[in-house]
Amino acid sequence: MPHRANASSSPDYRHASVLLDGAVDALIHDPAGTYLDGTFGRGGHSRAILDKLSPDGRLIAIDRDPQALAEARRIDDPRFSIHAGTFGRLGELAETMGVHGRLAGVLLDVGVSSPQLDDPERGFSFLRDGPLDMRMDPNQGENAAEWLARASESDIAWVFKTYGEERFAKRMARAIVERRRESPIKRTGELAELLKAAHPAWEKGKHPATRAFQALRIHVNRELDELDAALDAALEALMPGGHLVVISFHSLEDRRVKRFVRDHVRGDTHLPRGMPIREDQLAKRLETLGKAQRPGPAEVDANPRARSAVMRAARKIA
Repeated sequence: MPHRANASSSPDYRHASVLLDGAVDALIHDPAGTYLDGTFGRGGHSRAILDKLSPDGRLIAIDRDPQALAEARRIDDPRFSIHAGTFGRLGELAETMGVHGRLAGVLLDVGVSSPQLDDPERGFSFLRDGPLDMRMDPNQGENAAEWLARASESDIAWVFKTYGEERFAKRMARAIVERRRESPIKRTGELAELLKAAHPAWEKGKHPATRAFQALRIHVNRELDELDAALDAALEALMPGGHLVVISFHSLEDRRVKRFVRDHVRGDTHLPRGMPIREDQLAKRLETLGKAQRPGPAEVDANPRARSAVMRAARKIA
C-alpha cells in the first residue's frame, strides 16, 4: 500500500472531520474508482477515502485555503492529487484532468474548518481577537473589514438578515455605520463587542454576534453561490451510478442541498401542472441513498461543532 502522511502538522489547530465513517461509506462503492474531495480542509476525509481505495483507485482534492493546500502536499501517495481553487469550479478541474462524467463519487464538506476558526489571525471567530479578515483564501478578494468599511447600511443589514437569519440585522448595521464614522472596524474583538451592544435580546448559550459573523463569512467567501455551482457541476461530472455526498453545517446550506437532491429525484419540475407525462419522461437524475444522517451523541460530545451537521447522499442515475 502506498505511503501516506500522518495527521495534521498543525498541532495548535486540529480539525476533527465530522461524520467521517458515514460519509466515506456512503461515497465509496468502487474501490478502483476516481473520487473527488471538494473540500480537503485538513485531510480527514481524504485520508479515510485513500484507506478505502484499491491501488487502482484515485482521489482528486480541492481547497482554496493555503494552509489546507500545504497540509495536502504532505500526503505522499501516487493515487492522490491536490489542486488550488474553489469547489464551485470542480467541473472545470474534472474537464482538465480528463475525468468529467467519469467520477465515481464527489464529497463536499461545506463551511469553515476548526483550524480556520481557532486561528485568530484568520479573523473568523468572535471568541478570539484578530484581524477582521474571514477570507478562506487570504490572497484573494476583499476581506471583511474592507467590505464593512464601504458597504451601505442597507447592504450590511441584508447580508445579516439573509445569510445569518439575524432578527436585529438593521439595528446591527446601523451600529456599524455609526462606529465607522469615527474609525474603521479592523478587529474581530471590536466588531463582536459592537454587535453585542447592539443586540437587545441575547439567546441563552449563544453569543449575540454569532449570526452576524456567520453571515459576514458567507458573504465574503460567496459560500452559497459556490455551493450551488458545486452541486450543479458535481452532477455533470459524476458517472451514471456515481455517488454525491454533502455535509452541511447550517440550515441555509442544508436547504439548498435538500432542494437540489429533491428536484433531481423528482425529475422535471418545470412542466405545466396537469400535463400528462410518463414516468420515463421526467428526466430523473438522482436517487437518494438513505435518509439524512446526523452525528450521534458520542461524536457531538467529542466535537461540539459537529452538533448542527447534516449529511445527505444520492446516486446519479442518468
